[in-house]
Amino acid sequence: MDEATLGDISDQDLLARHVAGDPDAFGEIVRRHRDRLWAVALRTLGDREEAADAVQDALVSAYRAAHTFRGQSAVTTWLHRITVNACLDRARKAASRKTSPVDDTERLDQLIEPHESAEAPAERQDLHRQLIEALGTLPPDQRAALVLVDMQGYPVAEAAEVLDVPTGTVKSRCARGRARLLPLLTHLRADTGGSGESSGGRNRTPGTSVPPASETNDAGPSGSAAVKGGGGRA
Repeated sequence: MDEATLGDISDQDLLARHVAGDPDAFGEIVRRHRDRLWAVALRTLGDREEAADAVQDALVSAYRAAHTFRGQSAVTTWLHRITVNACLDRARKAASRKTSPVDDTERLDQLIEPHESAEAPAERQDLHRQLIEALGTLPPDQRAALVLVDMQGYPVAEAAEVLDVPTGTVKSRCARGRARLLPLLTHLRADTGGSGESSGGRNRTPGTSVPPASETNDAGPSGSAAVKGGGGRA
C-alpha cells in the first residue's frame, strides 16, 4: 500500500493493520507522531541522546505491544503514555526534592513571560537552555507533568490520561514543580526589566513564551532509525 493511501487511514485502523501483519502500517504511525514524542522526551530528559533512546524504547514497546491496545484512549495518548514511562524510567535516578505548592494559575510560561518579546535566536536558545536545565532539577514525575501541561499545552485531563494518574495529581505535580522552578527562573524577569502579560488561557497556544524544541534544532530521530533496539514498557 502506498504512502498516500496509508495517510488516509486512522491511527486506530493503522494499529489494527499492524497487528494483522501489514508491514507498512506502524511506520506510518511513527511518521505521524515521532516529532511530538521526541519533543516530550527531550524536554522531559533534557539530553538529546537520552531522549533519542527513550523514544526508541517507547516505539519498540509500542510495536511489540500493539496487540494490547483496546481503543479506550486515542492512539496518540497511548503512545505518549509509553514515551513518558520510558522517560521516567530513565530519569528516576534523580533524587526527589520537597517543594511547596503555589497557586495553579502560575504557569511555567508566566514565570518567563518577559522574554516573549525577544526575537534574537541566540536569546531564545539561551532561554530554552536555561529552562531545560531548570527542569532537570525537578523530580521526574513533576517534570513530566510540566512538560505535558505547560510546554506541550495538554489540558490537565488529557495529561492525566497520558500519565495514568488522577487530574488532582497532575495539578499538584505542576504546582510543586512551578514552586521549585520559580527561584531558578525569576531572574529572567529582572534581566528584561518588564512584566509581560499573562497568556490568560488554561492551556498554552502557539507563540507563547516557552520556545519550541525546533528553535534549538532539536530534530528527532526519523525514518526507520526511529525503531531499533528494545526496552521500554507499554
